[in-house]
Amino acid sequence: MEKAGKSSEKSFDSKRKILHVVEAMGSGVFTYIVDLANQLCNEFDVHIAYGVRPQTPEDYREYFDKRIKLIEVKNFTRSINPIKDAKAFLEIRKIARVIEPDIIHLHSSKAGALGRWALNIKNYSLYYTPHGYSFLMQDCGAIKRNIYRVIESVSGKRGCTTIACSKGEYEESLSLAKNVTYINNGINVNELQELVKQCSTTDAPHPLTVFTLGRICYQKNPELFNMIAEKVPDVRFVWIGDGELRGKLTSSNIEVTGWINRKSALEYSVKADVFILPSLWEGLPISLLEAMYMKKLSLVSDINGNRDVIENGVNGFVCRSADEYAEIIQNRKSSPYQSVIEKAYQDILHEYNTTVMVEEYKKIYLRNIRKSSWDESKSLASTNAASV
Repeated sequence: MEKAGKSSEKSFDSKRKILHVVEAMGSGVFTYIVDLANQLCNEFDVHIAYGVRPQTPEDYREYFDKRIKLIEVKNFTRSINPIKDAKAFLEIRKIARVIEPDIIHLHSSKAGALGRWALNIKNYSLYYTPHGYSFLMQDCGAIKRNIYRVIESVSGKRGCTTIACSKGEYEESLSLAKNVTYINNGINVNELQELVKQCSTTDAPHPLTVFTLGRICYQKNPELFNMIAEKVPDVRFVWIGDGELRGKLTSSNIEVTGWINRKSALEYSVKADVFILPSLWEGLPISLLEAMYMKKLSLVSDINGNRDVIENGVNGFVCRSADEYAEIIQNRKSSPYQSVIEKAYQDILHEYNTTVMVEEYKKIYLRNIRKSSWDESKSLASTNAASV
């Protein structure tokens, strides 16, 4: 009853606490959470409980607004580890008890599974964004994928709203949870534009350059990237990033940058001509959205996430084989594909940007907070009336 009274005394206009729980703090999810948290902290008291991954930038704290509180979850791991998972479960529960947030938003499959069971659903407005379901990972065997799906299905029965990051992820979520909606991922175009302005540019002739960005892992399909490069040997290919499958990139026209900071990554991107994303599965890739904004012709694999953004031949190309990628790359030498590139750019300005994304999150957060507070106030009033 004390908690209900405390909540009812809080003005709807006061700064509410939001706790983001993020296991996959790297690559696209890292960019997403930085943009979302930084734009929320004017209206919310923002806390982030996170795990560190190899691709997490060393200076990751510098990306966040100084008002944001960062708490490391020491036992977060990407794979299933019963001992560490149990410890992470207890860490999440303890962090929530100390912070007493009004809203908790879980990000990635691991945080979603642990958080939905570690937290008392009645005490918080609880949300979960998968950023690409684990059971879609094709580098796992069928048994493990089925286990992941069962975990999602059972956890989906908890009192939590799933906010998918794309239409494709939303459609996948409908069979797993009762309360489902979606908000498309977006990028911070103002910040990106300022960073791009700082990049050195040159009008000097250069070989046609194709690039991708991310961890060199099974999901990102480095074998197909290598096959495409072999089919157009006079084209320069750049993989911005590093990873365990670096050895798959054997074509002599491929350059691997290794892990580099964001400014250096943008330097490579700005000087390139074509972006390709041959992934085997995705949520809604931030790297693709950034390439579209930078007016790079974008070629992607035929999967959910990519198809949610790219309409074949309209704002990019959806490819189903190495030959299709290679053909369009060859054509790029003589055709600028200007109308396709411009359509992609306009799509980012009007739909896939953080201004649109954050406003949609605010609507959902505040609507449910106010409903919860009204219910608690009504309950308290009834209790007080009964005691008179």
